[in-house]
Amino acid sequence: MEGNIAEGLKFVGAGLSMVSAIGAGLGIGILGSGAVQAIGRNPDAAPLIQQNMILAIAFAEAVAIYALATSLILIFAA
Repeated sequence: MEGNIAEGLKFVGAGLSMVSAIGAGLGIGILGSGAVQAIGRNPDAAPLIQQNMILAIAFAEAVAIYALATSLILIFAA
């Protein structure tokens, strides 16, 4: 009985760790929206805006990748 509860809680923890992926998705959407608006207002600055946008998206995506790694570790290694 206790093994089943521990197994279930392991999956609950893995699911809860993926909640941060929602924040990463929202962050990437907001970054993309802001970059498109900025390029629309100042097309000459597009290369600099695009470079900064890609860098910020990479940092936001890292949070989702860490959450995925944590979930996989909880499911398969714990």
